[in-house]
Amino acid sequence: MQWLTLAVSLLTAAVVAPPLVRSLRENGFARENFRGATVAFPAGIAIPVAALLALIPLALLAELAKVDVFEPGVRGAFLYVVGVALLGLLDDLVGSQAPARGWRGHARAARSGILSTGAIKAAGTLGLAVFVLWGSGLSAAEYLLEVGVLVVATNLFNLLDLRPGRSAKALVLLGAALLIGSADVHPMWTVALFLGPILILLPLDLREVGMLGDTGSNVIGAVAGLWLVLTLSVTAQAIALGVMAAITVYGEFRSIAEVIDRTPGLRHLDSLGRITHA
Repeated sequence: MQWLTLAVSLLTAAVVAPPLVRSLRENGFARENFRGATVAFPAGIAIPVAALLALIPLALLAELAKVDVFEPGVRGAFLYVVGVALLGLLDDLVGSQAPARGWRGHARAARSGILSTGAIKAAGTLGLAVFVLWGSGLSAAEYLLEVGVLVVATNLFNLLDLRPGRSAKALVLLGAALLIGSADVHPMWTVALFLGPILILLPLDLREVGMLGDTGSNVIGAVAGLWLVLTLSVTAQAIALGVMAAITVYGEFRSIAEVIDRTPGLRHLDSLGRITHA
């Protein structure tokens, strides 16, 4: 009955996320978005909060009623995603004054003796990845490959999140492709605790009620990375890592957003559900 994890996380997020996002705004946690509109920030904190609250009924069902609600790998997935969320929250709350942007910017800052929150987030994400995959019985090459997929995916979805709803939509498309291609739902159940809140936050993000921030976009990337690792073969993971690394490198020198805006199909998908302004 692993589907209960997704159902409970959806219900919990539907109850918790909207008032939490409103509370952020009312308590002064807000920032201007790409249009200059002031929105709640970082709304992505609702994802780990809703997931933690959903654990209460789910864990009680699993322990007291012996209901099979959790996939075997859910503990490692939970640790990785929540850890990434905390690192993103640090960047959102403390890193706004840091001038460093991208890997090159963080490297320049480090050479100047400045430890940016972005660099801390990158190193912390690597630490989480090597830990949660430790002891999984992989060869050294397979282990390093999976670490690479997790870390690069987590960062890539952060790079994508420059417009409302973009990173969550990318996750939905990726998840659909993985489900159809593999015909295996078990990886989805492993990350389902976070899928519910992500889906509930998507319309709030599209309507510009709240901005996910690094807290939310990195969580979405972490879920994407886990889904890839849990679904793909070694060869497919290597291909996925190469594609994601190429997009990441491109984003260091060129604008990914401009590519999306210039490509008709991508532009249409990217704008679906987003509010329009005269």
